[in-house]
Amino acid sequence: MTHDASDRLTIRVMTRQDLDLAIDWAAAEGWNPGLNDAECFQAADPSGFLMGCLDDEPVASISVVRYGSAFGFLGLYIVRPDRRGHGFGYHLWQAGMASLEDRVVGLDGVVAQQANYARSGFALAHRNVRFGGTPRIEAPRSEYLRQVTQEIADAVLAYDRPFFPAPRETFLRCWLKPAARKAIAFVEDGTMKGYGVIRACRSGYKIGPLFADGEREADLVFRALASEAKGDAVFLDLPEPNRAAVELAARYGLSPVFETARMYRGASPDLPLSRTYGISTFELG
Repeated sequence: MTHDASDRLTIRVMTRQDLDLAIDWAAAEGWNPGLNDAECFQAADPSGFLMGCLDDEPVASISVVRYGSAFGFLGLYIVRPDRRGHGFGYHLWQAGMASLEDRVVGLDGVVAQQANYARSGFALAHRNVRFGGTPRIEAPRSEYLRQVTQEIADAVLAYDRPFFPAPRETFLRCWLKPAARKAIAFVEDGTMKGYGVIRACRSGYKIGPLFADGEREADLVFRALASEAKGDAVFLDLPEPNRAAVELAARYGLSPVFETARMYRGASPDLPLSRTYGISTFELG
């Protein structure tokens, strides 16, 4: 098959079944997606997930999720292993990038692809490192910890806003639903000073996001969340420049297992990395 085969690629907005398949592909790549991620991913931008097909057979995926009017995040960029080397990925990439128009675009790319992304105008902002381990942590007792319920969901959304380059209310409202995930906030004297979410993944549990005003708040929320894993593996995707986050992970026996290059096309957003102890997801930022 020649490179001209990519001309036969048809591109469609993913159905829920397509997205489930793309998440299966992500699992096969070792990315360890959450068990219930698809619903919230689609909620973020229902038309932001594209599948490339040959004769209606899915061969390549990409997510190009639009937030607000000026930001987008690219992820789930996968070509089925038996279909690589024919230009399908690049064809789909071009379609995806076109849908993001002139927005600032972020991605968490595997390090091996950094040079390719740079050729498409992306610049490295920092590394994100996945730490993992099996911490045996008892749930801490603290008057400051509160389960995130409907009553404080709006306060969590307001707290989250500075940590992301654009509003992401529809995604977060889904992400905070207690049926699929556990979310815990740190509230002191009526003021929110941190929150985090833990969810079951293909392997173990993943904490994300984990945002906090300081090390005390981050430590307490981390322990409350990690105790939910009940001795199973826990993973935390943290921005490497936040040394306090690296120390937090190490303190509870987590060590680096995977890393990505956080890159942006356009002006790098000014995010509070010093208070970012865990990013939400590698797929959606």
